[in-house]
Amino acid sequence: MSSSINSSQTSQLKLSDSIHNLRQEIAKVIVGQEALVERLIITLMCQSHVLIEGIPGLAKTLTVNTLAQALGLKFSRVQFTPDLLPGDLTGTQIYNPSSGEFDTQKGPIFANIVLADEINRSPAKVQSALLEAMQEKQVTLGKTIHSLPQPFLVLATQNPIEQEGTYPLPEAQVDRFMFKLKVDYPSFDDELEVLRRMSAPGQTKTSINCVLSIEDLNLLCQQVSTVYLDPNLEKYILHLITATRHPEQYDLPLSDMIRFGASPRATINLAMAARAEAILQGRDHVQPADIRTLAPDILRHRIALSYKAEAQNISSEQLIEQILAQVAIPHD
Repeated sequence: MSSSINSSQTSQLKLSDSIHNLRQEIAKVIVGQEALVERLIITLMCQSHVLIEGIPGLAKTLTVNTLAQALGLKFSRVQFTPDLLPGDLTGTQIYNPSSGEFDTQKGPIFANIVLADEINRSPAKVQSALLEAMQEKQVTLGKTIHSLPQPFLVLATQNPIEQEGTYPLPEAQVDRFMFKLKVDYPSFDDELEVLRRMSAPGQTKTSINCVLSIEDLNLLCQQVSTVYLDPNLEKYILHLITATRHPEQYDLPLSDMIRFGASPRATINLAMAARAEAILQGRDHVQPADIRTLAPDILRHRIALSYKAEAQNISSEQLIEQILAQVAIPHD
């Protein structure tokens, strides 16, 4: 028994060291943005996807590319535009006259981490092709189904300012993003450090080492399901989700502010993300703070506001804040 416990503790220490090394390696290039980096790691551990909203120039692309390098993963960036075709993303089949057969030319979606830049600038057919990749982890070219490399993560960005020439993302697609993150301007001190790093004469590109192998990442993914989630915290998660659908049951005056609440996918994602967060904090069990910390990023894109809420400039974050303040953790 003692040998088994020691082996488990050794494995946890190794994973903790690996996560620390990963953060340190990313910090060689990225200043600040700790919450963004942490959410990206959680997304990888949970084998899901993330949607980022922020103005250009906040190092979103650099952060994702740096993460891919530190993990030794293949990175691909696609700039979504109104004239983008599904084949530009997934690839296509080209007829070869010499062989009389069609050759498969795989597109940029065949990477471990795909940055879909300004995802809401492309029409429905492109969104549909991306949706298959996100949900099924596969791409259909002609009559052949091609599996995508594992791990596979789509990180999509959208600009909150420029809305001209954009297409609203289908609700079904938005729901498949584990997180919707809002990236804001850096703090004064962080931006000062960026200035000193990036504007120094003779500035050379910082090299990033691979500090976490795919095997270690797979081990992290496996560890997520082993983290203990107390039954009362399971109920707490479900109460939070239910409060977005039926706020009147929790004495919340929000019924006329919400068109529809979060789906069961939100319940699953919040539980998985809380387990992953516990691992990042070096614990083998979930605490209420893990759930409360992650809830806004899990729920903000899954609560559809009513016209009344929009007219009053009420955000989903404000509603989530009220729900977190009102819903208590159940006790047996």
